[in-house]
Amino acid sequence: MLKKFYPSIYMDSTYEIDFERLYKKGFRGVLFDIDNTLVPHDAPADERAKQLFKKLHEMGWKTCLISNNKEPRVKLFANTVDSLYIYKANKPFVASYYHAMELMNTDKKTTLFVGDQIFTDIYGANQAGIPAILVKPIHPKEEIQIIVKRYFEKIVLIFYNKNKKILEKQSNLL
Repeated sequence: MLKKFYPSIYMDSTYEIDFERLYKKGFRGVLFDIDNTLVPHDAPADERAKQLFKKLHEMGWKTCLISNNKEPRVKLFANTVDSLYIYKANKPFVASYYHAMELMNTDKKTTLFVGDQIFTDIYGANQAGIPAILVKPIHPKEEIQIIVKRYFEKIVLIFYNKNKKILEKQSNLL
């Protein structure tokens, strides 16, 4: 029952993902959540985010930001890192995940998702059939509705961690 909420892999940070290895495995598009995945909530794109996207684009990756936030927030960030974007994505509903793949001209086999929330980011990517990398939130400051969800995420992660070795062996990301 909880498996639909499990990530393909769970990492400490977006900035520790080996995108070169994933590219060699055939992935070509990456969808990113923004807040607490790339930068703290509501923060602008920082130098680390800019360098990550520059490196990804140089490698040949296509990128798309997929956020439940409003257009001004998402557009500014996307313009700064030179990425495609979808605002008011309505995650975890899958329509925006599919739309992002269309924008990048990728498919389920060549796309992956990176986000920090289980019940929106990871669940949506799983429902769309996209491998999902869960990262730890960058900063503890969050909106109240997210703080409440984090409590339930801890329960899911307890079960995930019990089965982590088996789940990660089954993942096509390792």
